[in-house]
Amino acid sequence: MSQHPPDAAVFDGRAFAASLPLVPGVYRMFDADDAVLYVGKARALRNRVSSYFNATPKVARIMAMLAQVARMEVTVTRSEADALLLENQLIKSLKPRYNVLLRDDKSYPYILLTKHASPRIGLHRGPRSVPGRYFGPYPSTGAVRDTLNMMQKLFRLRSCEDSVFNNRSRPCLQYQIGRCSAPCVDLIKPDDYAESVRRATLFLEGRSDALTGELEMAMQAASEQLEFEQAARLRDLIAGIRKLQVRQFVDGRSADLDVLAVAQQGAMACVLLLAFRDGRNLGTRAFFPKTNGEENAPDVLAAFVSQYYAEQAPPSEIVLEHDIPERGLIEQALSEHAGRKVELRFNVRGERAAHVDMARRNAQLALATELTSSSAQHARLEGLRDLLGMQESPARIECFDISHTMGEATVASCVVFDAQGAVRKQYRRYNINGIEPGDDYAAMHQALQRRFRAAAEGRPDVVLPDVLLIDGGAGQLAQARDVLIDAGIQGVILVGVAKGPARKAGDETLLLPDGREVQPGAASPALQLVQQVRDEAHRFAITGHRGKRQKARTTSRLQDIAGIGPRRRAALLKHFGGLPALRAAAVDDIARVDGVNRALAERIWNSLHGLSHDADTTSAP
Repeated sequence: MSQHPPDAAVFDGRAFAASLPLVPGVYRMFDADDAVLYVGKARALRNRVSSYFNATPKVARIMAMLAQVARMEVTVTRSEADALLLENQLIKSLKPRYNVLLRDDKSYPYILLTKHASPRIGLHRGPRSVPGRYFGPYPSTGAVRDTLNMMQKLFRLRSCEDSVFNNRSRPCLQYQIGRCSAPCVDLIKPDDYAESVRRATLFLEGRSDALTGELEMAMQAASEQLEFEQAARLRDLIAGIRKLQVRQFVDGRSADLDVLAVAQQGAMACVLLLAFRDGRNLGTRAFFPKTNGEENAPDVLAAFVSQYYAEQAPPSEIVLEHDIPERGLIEQALSEHAGRKVELRFNVRGERAAHVDMARRNAQLALATELTSSSAQHARLEGLRDLLGMQESPARIECFDISHTMGEATVASCVVFDAQGAVRKQYRRYNINGIEPGDDYAAMHQALQRRFRAAAEGRPDVVLPDVLLIDGGAGQLAQARDVLIDAGIQGVILVGVAKGPARKAGDETLLLPDGREVQPGAASPALQLVQQVRDEAHRFAITGHRGKRQKARTTSRLQDIAGIGPRRRAALLKHFGGLPALRAAAVDDIARVDGVNRALAERIWNSLHGLSHDADTTSAP
């Protein structure tokens, strides 16, 4: 069933929701150009759609989406599980702007067992158009090749193409080395080859326990009939399968599971899949879904599970790094889709917890690699070039940031990026001195003066940036502009990076050289590059600040005051947030700190202001 609002020009969400039934279904939101904004599912359509248009505060991403809705459609389903399946199908086909999207990847590797009189086993990629049985997908081609290598040793199935198979007159090298039974020249009976195919199928289905049971019975029967050569072959086959099982069992049993973890940075996300089949570790595969502004890791993971396993056969157990929304519903839908029980687990223990930790680490590593990969970097550079109206992509980007704690231990950082990413050898820190504590404008001015002093002096060896990012708003940007003008430097594009009201990644405002203020949004490659450079400048600045602060506190004048040990010194600095604020405090304020009485507070005040301990303290404020 589909419904349309009576007037698409002025969409009344509340009225539309009130007209909907309290049944499961899927809803779709469209903009004025009839492009799909969002696809969602509901247990009760009226309640779910109404929730978008009530007075409850919503996140910025949802508000931006609702502002564009011109009409909606709904489709009623038999159950909530059917709604989940339909939602995933529509997300894949329509690619809505505000859904988390699992990027379509046709390169999943499978093992193919063809449908021939003498089936061939081999690696397969792309559309599953070849008749036969497909096993997978596997995390990598390496995992497929390892499995095929074992299969050929154990079951001796052919791997040659039909054109080769149909024109053989004598067995090939694979037969000579014991990796094929040569059905091409009838060195194995068709029934025996079919039995090898059946056993290989059991193995690929993860039923090696049942397979070894069958083989043990067959070996016993061969021995009783005095067919000792056949019994020996079966013994070797059993030994080969058990060798794999002993080495690769999980938690002491043959496991059939996937482990999923997610890592996020800004608008980028990575879902890492670690796969086990029949206890064998098949390795990992990294996925990079398009988050479209979704910042909640469990929501990203839930979207991945729904979409990925709607297309791929799920294992009996899926272990998750986080609990996910509607886990029970997704579990029910996957079980119905697979025709068997599929269990979603989180908060696991033992070896599974170790696997989750390994998946988490690999997700973080894969995301870091993706963020710094040449292709991603190139796309971001092109995005920044287009945003700034440059003729060529910037070859050198520098970013300045200031870090301090209530004016204490102020440090400025300068990080450098080129077309390949961070150039850490050219990073610089500047210890800021001689300014009013907490004056970020003066700190930025001093750091930039020191950076461009050599250029102002006319030294020809000075390398200037194409783009200079300033972490801050209009005030910091004005300081940078004044320094460049005073130094006579031209051709450097200045961009201010101001945090959004909620200080969330993706909400930043960029202050451009022509006076415009733009918010590219979390999906913008240009902003992703700016975030990456800015975050690195912040990390580098705060690391230097903490080191300088610790050194200053360790050697502060507090340790020279009688009655001030490490515990009281830490309490004082924590209470006031640093030495400058403590120095500015009155005696009465110092005396309010736990463990500090009036007499000790006076000694502290006198010491910090250069007075002797026995001086008249009546002048102290």
